[in-house]
Amino acid sequence: MSGRILAQRHRLVTEENSRWWTLGAMCFALFMVMLDNTVVNVSLPSIQRDLHASLSSLEWTVNAYTLTFAVLMVTGGRLGDIFGRRRMFLFGVIVFGLSSAAIGFAPNDITLIAFRAVQGIGAAFMMPATLSIITQAFPPHQRGMAIGTWAGVSAMALAIGPVLGGFLTEAVSWRAIFFINPPIALGAIAVTLFATRETRDETVGKGVDIPGIVAITAGLTAIVLVLVEGNRWGWGSTRVISLIVVAVVAVAAFVPIELRSKAPMVDFSFFRSRSFLGANLVGYIVSFAMLAQFFFLALYMQNILNYSPLQAGLRFLPATAVIIVMGPLAGRLTDRIGPRPLMTLGLVVVAIALFVQSRLTVHTGYGLLLPGFVLMGLGMGLVMSPMSTAAMNAVDRTKAGVASGVLSMSRMVGGTFGVAVMGALVATVGRAQIDQRLPHLPAATRASIANSLGSGGAAGHHASAQVVATVREAFISALGTGLEIGAAVTLGGAVLAWTLIQREATGAEPTGAEPAADGAPRTETLAEQRLEAEGQLVG
Repeated sequence: MSGRILAQRHRLVTEENSRWWTLGAMCFALFMVMLDNTVVNVSLPSIQRDLHASLSSLEWTVNAYTLTFAVLMVTGGRLGDIFGRRRMFLFGVIVFGLSSAAIGFAPNDITLIAFRAVQGIGAAFMMPATLSIITQAFPPHQRGMAIGTWAGVSAMALAIGPVLGGFLTEAVSWRAIFFINPPIALGAIAVTLFATRETRDETVGKGVDIPGIVAITAGLTAIVLVLVEGNRWGWGSTRVISLIVVAVVAVAAFVPIELRSKAPMVDFSFFRSRSFLGANLVGYIVSFAMLAQFFFLALYMQNILNYSPLQAGLRFLPATAVIIVMGPLAGRLTDRIGPRPLMTLGLVVVAIALFVQSRLTVHTGYGLLLPGFVLMGLGMGLVMSPMSTAAMNAVDRTKAGVASGVLSMSRMVGGTFGVAVMGALVATVGRAQIDQRLPHLPAATRASIANSLGSGGAAGHHASAQVVATVREAFISALGTGLEIGAAVTLGGAVLAWTLIQREATGAEPTGAEPAADGAPRTETLAEQRLEAEGQLVG
């Protein structure tokens, strides 16, 4: 029986098509991970009613996943390099699938939050593994196209999430959005075992940098907690200040730990490559802009334009449709002309999209939002896959896992920081307008009204017409200011991309070679060739 299965495998999976099977498996799993970034948000009211959850519990339903996901991505990528990328990927898929099933059966909000944190752990092992496995499977001249497909699937999942979540919540139950994950996980496991080869970094031993893991986990946990809870706790509160101190101490300790470690979690020599540094900065900036825009425009459409969650989710689809088309196309263009011009142009287009949408008012309809969403999709499609390709081609292929983890972490922290900064800006700018327009109200009342701005200008059912109108206008004004600032930051990212990213096309013919993890000759990336000539070979 086993011989027959092996024979069938050899007929289906050949040397020529095995990389495409691998790409399919990685995209399948990636879809599941990215879907859970957005699918839960629209189901929160139903979860609150069903489990009698508090507002704080609802916030942690989202934040528990974000926290473990962001904090452990570097660790997940590095452990994949050490113990095997396929092995760590499969571990992540299994953890993600089982925790999703447990969430679907959760009897209370505490259980739900706990397994959402476990789900984030699984995602942290899967996400960097998908990109590092693709990097290993494809040669440089095809890597842009493969990563473009990967980026397109990621964008599609992010935008389908609110639509699918709204549909399943209304038609079935909020639990259904978690029960769809285990079958997807089983499919990803089957294809991965069937078609994906194991690879690891053969240049390092199997020792694990425990002090480095502890330091980076403590530092990133403190940073993400500050970003997630800063607006609610108060930026000058004892808890926030204490977490900032913990973050500074842990990050400061992490650097000397890594410099002395024989197998560091993060190889700081990566950042000698201007392309790797530039790709991470661009990843941070573009996620900062995109997630802040999506988060607060979703609130705008629901609380100001009175769309339902499903209606709001559907109106994000134009951005997704453009990204799905542009992602693979930009990947192919990256193989021909290099990532720098595409990333620069894409960031300029994203800045234009943010500026267009900053013109919205209380009475603006979807007509103004639509061009901004189309431009955002075009810009994001031009940035995402060239950015990932630039980062992965700037380091030795044997270091793909940890490099992917660093890039994924930059994107996740950038998105979290974007939402936090936009929330703080909306609260601060909006509070000034509320104080100016409602001076007759007590200061405590005005402060309470200003706090509602973070929820999209929902002033409450018992508020007077004057208060409701003032809150909405304050929210719109603050949101417009925030989008303008986001546009300026994104233009700065375009300057960084043009300055730091290498000029050469990634698909140019490499010249050097050295043994790879699977024993085949490994071609050097263009960044390695350039740095080797300077006596500073990356990795």
